Amino acid sequence: MTTERLIKIPPLESGDRLSRAEFERRYHAMPDLKKAELIEGVVYVASPLRAQAHGKPHGDVMGWLWTYKAVTPGIELYDNPTVRLDADNEPQPDAVLRLKEGGRSWISEDDYIEGSPELIVEVAASSASYDLHDKLRVYRRNGIQEYIVWRTYSQQIDWFYLEAGEYRSLTANASGILCSRQFPGLWLASEAFVAGDLAEVLRILQAGIASPEHKAFVNSLG
Repeated sequence: MTTERLIKIPPLESGDRLSRAEFERRYHAMPDLKKAELIEGVVYVASPLRAQAHGKPHGDVMGWLWTYKAVTPGIELYDNPTVRLDADNEPQPDAVLRLKEGGRSWISEDDYIEGSPELIVEVAASSASYDLHDKLRVYRRNGIQEYIVWRTYSQQIDWFYLEAGEYRSLTANASGILCSRQFPGLWLASEAFVAGDLAEVLRILQAGIASPEHKAFVNSLG
């Protein structure tokens, strides 16, 4: 009688140091796992996500970005996609906004984002989160042009833009509005956003969408 030897694939565990290929092999073997990331060769497996600290803010971010995407042909919005940045980094950001054509990212044959999308958003608990440390350095090095972190415990939004290889903090204009450099018309009333005043957030976003800058951007995308 022949006995077949079963080879068990080890599960992903936070702190594992793996190659990207091995990370993907183990991730594919865990179909019930919803979120895991490889940052500088180290595995991070997400804990269960809290409703108020993550789920609700994440939903608000997606609603804001979806409204912009709906009237901006030539861009794509993704919710929790895996992004193959380089050999040691495969994050799964909360939200990604990218150009369909002409940017630095593309969709691989096996349906993953590869390269560097133009804008990434993460929902983080606090400034101690690796979103504002290890991930920030990885995104900067890989040329992510804009990076937004919403710190839900302190109710603060950090919006970074890449200039001369360094991240700089985006400052609000005279009206207190944060305006994307990569996606003209993507305006954020940050104080209203963290306060949950979504009607005001949408009013400001609609003003951005109606701006000449947004019209010119849409025309440039063909």
